[in-house]
Amino acid sequence: MTNNDVLKKLRVALKLRDDDIVKILALVDFRISKSELGAFFRREDHPKYMECGDQILRNFLNGLVIHLRGPMPEKQKSKPKGEKRTQKKSDT
Repeated sequence: MTNNDVLKKLRVALKLRDDDIVKILALVDFRISKSELGAFFRREDHPKYMECGDQILRNFLNGLVIHLRGPMPEKQKSKPKGEKRTQKKSDT
């Protein structure tokens, strides 16, 4: 199964249009035009067919994660190493 096949199957399974895929790729700062994208969905014997590279599929999958889950929340800042933790004393 080629990268083109994976991209086609995900497009159909998730009911994505070309605009949606362009927006998903933009989430990971990967710019692509609709005509370039359309070349991935053509038949292999078509003169304008283009093979989908690993980088494009990887960026699409990373963008899809952000699209479906939302952006990652920022991590909480930990206390500096020199700072001591205070313990609460219980009245037992």
